[in-house]
Amino acid sequence: MKTSTPKPEAPRWLLIDADGQILGRLAARVALLLRGKHKPAFSPHQAFGDHVVIINAEKLSFTPAKFRRKTYYSHSGYLGHMRATPLQKMFDEAPAELITRSIRNMLPANRLRPVSLKRLHVFKGATHTFEAQKPVLLRLTPLRDVRSGQATSSSS
Repeated sequence: MKTSTPKPEAPRWLLIDADGQILGRLAARVALLLRGKHKPAFSPHQAFGDHVVIINAEKLSFTPAKFRRKTYYSHSGYLGHMRATPLQKMFDEAPAELITRSIRNMLPANRLRPVSLKRLHVFKGATHTFEAQKPVLLRLTPLRDVRSGQATSSSS
């Protein structure tokens, strides 16, 4: 039996502002966009995803307890070479790397993971280098602002 494979359409460029967003919710939504699961022609063995540009990585929102408790571990493979980095330190030094790492862990561990991650572009500030691609602003409304503790109005 012959199967048909749809021609992939050209990937879109999406712009996401991370100001006030919660890291896990942002990473889950971006991982879905990078895989292309939002498209009707999604196929798990092909890279149909869009390019995602994330700006304002330094303005992510965390609960105070998460800053105290969360720790990232890395191991070189040698005995005694495990490094523990607290979330606060990692966020202060490299917020873009923090977002990239969390999105990477939400993608499936297969040959398409590096292909999908090449379409992710994270910037610390409000400026980015992909103006020529004309990325479309994608609004992700935060459920609540953790810093103030108040619910935000969701406009759809």
